[in-house]
Amino acid sequence: MKLLKDILYKVGIESVIGNTSIPVNDIYFDSRRVSLDDVFVAIPGTSVDGHDYILKAIEQGAIAVVCERLPEQVINGVTYVQVADSHQALAIMASNFYENPSENLKLVGVTGTNGKTTVATLLYQLFRKAGFKVGLLSTVKVMVDQEEIPATHTTPDSLRINKYLKEMNDAGVEYCFMEVSSHGIHQKRTEGLLFAGGVFTNLSHDHLDYHKTFAEYRDVKKKFFDQLPKSAFALVNADDKNGPVMLQNTRADKKTYALKTYAEFRAQILENQLTGLMLKIDDQEVWSRLIGSFNAYNLLAVYATGVLLGLGKMEVLQWLSELESVGGRFQYFISESKVTAIVDYAHTPDALKNVLETINSIRTGNESLITVVGCGGDRDKAKRPVMGKIAAALSTKVIFTSDNPRSEDPMEILKAVEAGVEPQDYKKILTIEDRRQAIRTACQFAVADDIVLIAGKGHETYQEVKGVRTDFDDLKIVKEELSGLNK
Repeated sequence: MKLLKDILYKVGIESVIGNTSIPVNDIYFDSRRVSLDDVFVAIPGTSVDGHDYILKAIEQGAIAVVCERLPEQVINGVTYVQVADSHQALAIMASNFYENPSENLKLVGVTGTNGKTTVATLLYQLFRKAGFKVGLLSTVKVMVDQEEIPATHTTPDSLRINKYLKEMNDAGVEYCFMEVSSHGIHQKRTEGLLFAGGVFTNLSHDHLDYHKTFAEYRDVKKKFFDQLPKSAFALVNADDKNGPVMLQNTRADKKTYALKTYAEFRAQILENQLTGLMLKIDDQEVWSRLIGSFNAYNLLAVYATGVLLGLGKMEVLQWLSELESVGGRFQYFISESKVTAIVDYAHTPDALKNVLETINSIRTGNESLITVVGCGGDRDKAKRPVMGKIAAALSTKVIFTSDNPRSEDPMEILKAVEAGVEPQDYKKILTIEDRRQAIRTACQFAVADDIVLIAGKGHETYQEVKGVRTDFDDLKIVKEELSGLNK
């Protein structure tokens, strides 16, 4: 057990009622998990306020409460610590509780709208090939060296982050690569962590249901770089107009990468085919099995990060050619009937545009491109017509279908997607609410050499409707449907 006063080190405390020299067992922000001698941190959330559950936490055995507002009823024997920001307090307390694990490894955060998972995962692969014990915190999975833990959020809560990092310490991990989402930054889940570097991929329309404006979304991303220490590096995509913005106030060592403009790290695409990319990096040609210009950026970011962390340039270039694509990111196969099926997580306008433009750049023009796409419910509604417009404009035929409608009416979501389609593209579109039927129909339309793109869910193996998740794997289903057509 640790003393409460030690866990509160560096927390901005406004007032204390009770004794902070008491031993505590654990920290929780979910009152349902609290037991004897735990600390309960009351977090104000978007739908639930932890302050409403302080009494319940105490009834379950909480010996201390950390909160922004002191309750009217103060119970003897319980210590109350008032703080200005519970989110920030929780993150710092979590780091202290797990003995500041980020200080015992080199932690690199990857942020941006698209490419976070790919860059973080490729860096994990790269440093494994270099012979290091490596950790990964990503949307798809958490890796403690070779042990896999299923992931639940892009950026886990601060307690989980520090718990994972402590497990990495115990396993002898030297480097950890972590996706850092705008939600995670805004909710201060990364406070108290020591980063060795930060990587910015790009910024486009996403999460405006949460951040309300693009400027706010951009500024939240920028905050991550503002908080990097002087000892870290800040690596940004100079081809993205928001790249220089990320560097404006950072104390970290400023570095850039680009395909089109001047940067410390540059690459040129020599070949872009369905079988892979040929790049020139630092006057050296390197072949990668990854596909598309967006992956050229991802590979360049990985190369630059590897070099900034001390790996040899030639070794990194050699290992780049051995890196494998990430599940649900431009994952493709060719059926017996010679139809190419591609599954991609593209769930933002920019990501969808990138994938479609990549496919169109490697088409001969004789094949049809049939796209199956939708938009998630309870999320940014403004992007729905934009995605509808992009999908229809850049595809031969489009089938709009359900993604994860969550609590919303699927047909209302689909009407919003359809609303963005330009008049000249009306004849291209078809709407089928049932996602499996939509994929089946796309496969039935396809003939030899055609391309079927299933976009939006990528690595996800479920579909969420009215709060219920059912098994649903785009890659598995499109394989089954194309296989069935071969019989």
